[in-house]
Amino acid sequence: MSYFSTRDIAAIALCASLWGVINSIFGPIIFRMFGLPILCDLLGFTLLTMTVWWIRKLGSATAVGLIATVISFMLNPSGTQFLGFTAASSVFDVAAWLVGYDNTFKKTIFSVLTLIPISTLSAGIAGYLIGIFFMVAPRWLGGEASSAGPHYMP
Repeated sequence: MSYFSTRDIAAIALCASLWGVINSIFGPIIFRMFGLPILCDLLGFTLLTMTVWWIRKLGSATAVGLIATVISFMLNPSGTQFLGFTAASSVFDVAAWLVGYDNTFKKTIFSVLTLIPISTLSAGIAGYLIGIFFMVAPRWLGGEASSAGPHYMP
């Protein structure tokens, strides 16, 4: 018997495609409006939470992050910054597993008290990686960061 069932694979594909497509279409619009990657973070961690709640197996959120990254690269090949969110999905996956799926989703208040810090930690790691590798490193190497911001190229 395989680790992920057909239902699990369908949920992973659904959440990953939603994240990749919606972020690629509406992400640049929201980023230009606010100057922050609000949609990518909100959408990403909402879908990661939904995936972990739905499947409750280690590796599900990581799979969503990897597939969403592939979809994002297909729609926006210059959006290498999304790799920060790929790493964040792995951190989210491991942190939710360490807390325990049954513990996390036992009561609504415990879900909120565990998943908000897990999402914040994961987003912080994504922001750190994006800041170091995609905003600062290009300047160190003699290039210039995009004037459109860290997530979206014009």
